[in-house]
Amino acid sequence: MADDDLTTYELIGERHSPKRTRIDTGDAEFVVGKDVNPVEYFLGAILGCLNSTGTMVARDMGIEIDDLTATIEGDVDYDSYRGEETDARPGLQGLTVSVAIESDADEDRLEEWLAAVERRCPVTDNVVNETGLSIDVESA
Repeated sequence: MADDDLTTYELIGERHSPKRTRIDTGDAEFVVGKDVNPVEYFLGAILGCLNSTGTMVARDMGIEIDDLTATIEGDVDYDSYRGEETDARPGLQGLTVSVAIESDADEDRLEEWLAAVERRCPVTDNVVNETGLSIDVESA
């Protein structure tokens, strides 16, 4: 894939308080920590992407979706986050997603649909596959 085929996202996060960060996407702004915490935003991003990808895949496959409800569940051990001794990772220990769908498709077609959603969803791809992360600090 050529670099000119990529869509680049650059968001800016500005600290408003110890628990609130204003995020500027260039097109919109939102505050993490106002209504939900960062882990809930992350989990919500997964559900939002599954919904939008699922809708696009259904359109491409000629499936009519009447209703779609997705539920996500994951456990976090906050001991590491708090600086306490633990062997647990500070992040989510695993995720389980359930999708309830009402559509005109039979079970076999829905399995095909789900496989395509899993292949095409950008956010879940970042969870399933390791995505490199570089964090730098500079004095302001």
